[in-house]
Amino acid sequence: MNKAQLKCIAIFAIFAIIGFGPVSPGCLIGMYVVMKRPMWFLQLADDLYEGKSDPESFISEPSQSTRFKCFLSLLALFTLDIAPVPVTPVVAFFLILSRPQWFYRVIKAVYNEA
Repeated sequence: MNKAQLKCIAIFAIFAIIGFGPVSPGCLIGMYVVMKRPMWFLQLADDLYEGKSDPESFISEPSQSTRFKCFLSLLALFTLDIAPVPVTPVVAFFLILSRPQWFYRVIKAVYNEA
């Protein structure tokens, strides 16, 4: 487990604690990232996937389509998080710990035209 994974797990553990209620901070940050594409998130993703095989060779769809799909997915998670059980931190823990290649490809596709 690398340093970026530990930091992300700590942040989402806090989000899981404060996420009980109508507002999901993880989803809100995710929506911001999809819309604004800040460079700090791309660097975080690169740090998170450090040590994994190089997923640079991929064919991505246009960024606008990927961003739209990601935004809709985050909106669905945001809606699910209104329930008394925070769903987003559980999904985030899975993504942080397993670091699937498809997720890194989605991140790179979101930043494709940046």
